[in-house]
Amino acid sequence: MIERRHMLGLAAAAALGPVAARAEWVPGRAATMVVPYPAGGPTDLIARLLAQEISATLGQPMVIENLPGGAGSIGTRRVAQAPADGLTLVFGTNQTHATNISLIPQGGGYDPVKDFTAIAGVADLQHILVVRNELPAANVAEFLALVRRDPGKITCGSTGQGSASHLALELFKTRTGTEMVHVPYRGSAPLLQDMMGGHVDASFATTPTILTQVQAGRLRPLAVASPNPSPHLPQLPTLAAAGVPGVEADAWLALFAPTNIPAPALERYRAIVAEVLARPAVKARIADLGMAANAKTGPAMNAFLVEDVRRWAEVIRAANVRVE
Repeated sequence: MIERRHMLGLAAAAALGPVAARAEWVPGRAATMVVPYPAGGPTDLIARLLAQEISATLGQPMVIENLPGGAGSIGTRRVAQAPADGLTLVFGTNQTHATNISLIPQGGGYDPVKDFTAIAGVADLQHILVVRNELPAANVAEFLALVRRDPGKITCGSTGQGSASHLALELFKTRTGTEMVHVPYRGSAPLLQDMMGGHVDASFATTPTILTQVQAGRLRPLAVASPNPSPHLPQLPTLAAAGVPGVEADAWLALFAPTNIPAPALERYRAIVAEVLARPAVKARIADLGMAANAKTGPAMNAFLVEDVRRWAEVIRAANVRVE
């Protein structure tokens, strides 16, 4: 048994390359990427794509474990408490790592900055300001004029209290000094149904949520709430270009490890993921899922995370957003 374990360790070290071997980081068994959301959604699909590519490059298995619940906090907390062996990662989002700490009790039981270190930023989920077709607003200026003419009359739906689409709305209201009625829904399907039925006026919705309806002419897009143009709707201005700066509300996906991950494992993962995210086929698949590939190095993602936590904490506090 000792000899077999020794052989497994040598094989793992060889697969990880000379840097890992010198540091004697020898996992010897499959790594796990926890996805704190249900299987089948865009986040899960990108996580599976990434795990497959990492596994093929690393030369050993990486399995996906879906642990949904608690606004993503259940699976994320599990990884924060994982052993320091480099074998457990989490595919996190702006919800799990930027807003939960300000929205849910005890922040979900973990600190997104202190308990994790980033391997890489992976992709962005851009929010599009869309309105129902019958609303007399063909652009952002006309929409603002409508909102300001009747404060508190225009309704804006979201995918739930404290969701990214809700917080994008609150950020927009803060930056423009306007008032709208927030209408929370349980997910995107009922929201879209009511928008197309004329029961709610507007929404900040992610590209995958509304792209088909926009392309079919059933909803009218006004602008993208992102620092970058939409690769899926390239004719659409950013809100900044439309005269409303400071409403950058991208949702995002990133790969994290516990802060106590062995340094050789961290650097090896970072190198592999950077290589994977540079592959044209991977970028194309991310685009197919309605997202924008946006690779960030681990250090850059760590710095971005600190700022994102602070920024959304200010929005949540100013708008007095509460999640029951």
